[in-house]
Amino acid sequence: MNTLVPLDYYTPIYFHFLLLVVLVMFYQSTIVPMEASENLNRKNQIGIFLLIAVLAYMGLRPISFVFGDMGIYAREFKMFVYGKIPEYETNILFEFIMYNFSQLGSAEAFFFFCAMLYIIPLYYVSKSLFKDYWYYSFLILITSFSFWAFGTNGIRNGIATSLFLFALTRKNFTLQILIFVAIVFIHKSSMLIILSFFLVKYIKDPKLYFAFWFLATPLSLALGGFLEAFFLGLGFGEEAKLDAYLGEFDQANEGVVLKTGFRWDFLLYSASGIFAAWYYTIKRGFKDEYYLQLVNMYLFLNGLWILVIRSNYSNRFAYLSWFMLGLIIIYPLLKNKLFDNQHAVVGRIIAIYFLFTYLLNVILA
Repeated sequence: MNTLVPLDYYTPIYFHFLLLVVLVMFYQSTIVPMEASENLNRKNQIGIFLLIAVLAYMGLRPISFVFGDMGIYAREFKMFVYGKIPEYETNILFEFIMYNFSQLGSAEAFFFFCAMLYIIPLYYVSKSLFKDYWYYSFLILITSFSFWAFGTNGIRNGIATSLFLFALTRKNFTLQILIFVAIVFIHKSSMLIILSFFLVKYIKDPKLYFAFWFLATPLSLALGGFLEAFFLGLGFGEEAKLDAYLGEFDQANEGVVLKTGFRWDFLLYSASGIFAAWYYTIKRGFKDEYYLQLVNMYLFLNGLWILVIRSNYSNRFAYLSWFMLGLIIIYPLLKNKLFDNQHAVVGRIIAIYFLFTYLLNVILA
């Protein structure tokens, strides 16, 4: 597929665009109250534009191995076009969607549909949770460190986590279960986040999850190799994928250079959510059942990732908690008035949050 934008510049342009959006938001946060009708009307308009722009840019991107797993799925899509029948052994729903698009449409239409499944649920999550303030939630979600990567590379994982967040905003338990079943058949790793959902429904004391998270780092430093072998032995999820992520892996065939070892940069990024959760719930006494559920799931899932932090593709395991990090940081500020000049605080927090994204994806890339 031909494109006016050279492939090497395609991803950086996205982050440069977001930098401009964040800078404008930051400036506006210093000159107008957040609750002012003029601000909310403007943010609603900008938010709709942002939704359409990000969906179009991500969904209509060129089909290329530059975007990692996209190339693999495109190759499988072509095999379906030429007559291959899906085996439906794993990721049944994802294969079903891909196969039907291969019979009825183009690969471009399939990948645009994947982008819709990834991005549009986040819009509805933000609208459902924050009403007039939805723009700030949507912005922090799409400026998250891994948002772009899991819309273009880790596609199945990204779709599953977005639909999971959408399920959490539904009040109908039967509908939640149906969505959970669907996302398991999109990406089996979602079983872990579904497990965390049921765990925190019955064990609600955040102190237990905070203790687990803080214990995870020394345990990982002391027993990292043993814990990775333990997870491999369980055979959780897709065995071949799991072995690639945790065990030996031929980097040349993947076309990437993996940075392994104890990822202190990733741990620092994760710790921003831990600090936010502690500050809001303990220091400021913020009480909200939905937020407590998010915090406990984040602590549990992020702690599990720390136990295998040295593994290949550690970021893919981290994403099982990172996808909710933006909400952990911004949620209380869009629900309660905690500061005198709260709009400026929100602006600073989103700007600082995005700086990590920009630093790792652009400056140090």
